[in-house]
Amino acid sequence: MSHPSFALPRMTALIKQATPRLLEGVVAPLAVFYTAFAVLGLTGGLVAVLAWVYGGIGWRLIRRRPVPGTMLVAAMAITARSAFGWWTGSHVVYFIQPELGTICIAMAFLASVRLRRPLVERLTLDYIHLPAFVLRHERVRRFFARITLLWAFVLLVNSTMSIWLLLHESVGTYLLVRTSAVAVVSTLAVTFSVIAFRRVLRRLHAETPPPKALAPAA
Repeated sequence: MSHPSFALPRMTALIKQATPRLLEGVVAPLAVFYTAFAVLGLTGGLVAVLAWVYGGIGWRLIRRRPVPGTMLVAAMAITARSAFGWWTGSHVVYFIQPELGTICIAMAFLASVRLRRPLVERLTLDYIHLPAFVLRHERVRRFFARITLLWAFVLLVNSTMSIWLLLHESVGTYLLVRTSAVAVVSTLAVTFSVIAFRRVLRRLHAETPPPKALAPAA
């Protein structure tokens, strides 16, 4: 039985969709915290980053725009991090919490491959609709398992590097080097993942036999 062809959106479309979320959710909070930290100290930095996050949520509510679930989760996470950071009075405690969480996520990625339920597949389905016949194909299942292993390795590398920088360098160096390095590594991993998936889809399309022509009427 033949299946309809399927293709991912263009790379430029994916980048255009992801860039605003990356800037708002990752780059901007770091910039806000460091600027306020340099001028006002730790407490000022914590207050500033909380104001940024909840200000973004309030702006969406005022304009009657939907608030993404990931933004709500991020707000709760930053609130907890800020509370611990303020309580201990240490920026190390503030920054090390997400790195430890990332290590836990990497372990979950590895466990999901062992359980044959790769997490990258579930995360992909949150953003891109994939037909059932694509998900059932053995080649696609192997792809998601391997990509999940790749991302587990990427997360572990990013967290290990970030913790080392946090413990051995100044806050400014940590933010600059860590943000740049994580952005480069993650961009390369995303690009490789998309290109590899496009290759898998092309192979699926090549393996799909064309529909049989109808026999001429007697």
